[in-house]
Amino acid sequence: MPDNAPNRTDPARTDPVLTSDQIEAIRSLAREVERLNSHRFVKVHNSIFRLVGFQFARGLAFGLGSVLGASLLVSVLAWWLSQFEFLPIIGDWASQLAQEIDLPRDVGRPEQD
Repeated sequence: MPDNAPNRTDPARTDPVLTSDQIEAIRSLAREVERLNSHRFVKVHNSIFRLVGFQFARGLAFGLGSVLGASLLVSVLAWWLSQFEFLPIIGDWASQLAQEIDLPRDVGRPEQD
């Protein structure tokens, strides 16, 4: 051991004394860390399989919501544009689009006996 290294048994060495406020602050921090470690977010991220499953489900929900939202938005926009009969280009195009949407589903299918 080097001569200038502090010796743990040296009586001249004094350890810092913690005040009661500091001890309570440390206890409070320990409680908060324990509470955070028991949180669902941390539990999900502790396991790679749970994390992958959670992210997969999240991606499916995002994809489904995006498709449904875009479909609703486009259909409302197409209906709204079809109401403008006085605009020659947009009105005709939107009317044709509305007619295509309103076509029966069995057009183009072979007849069954």
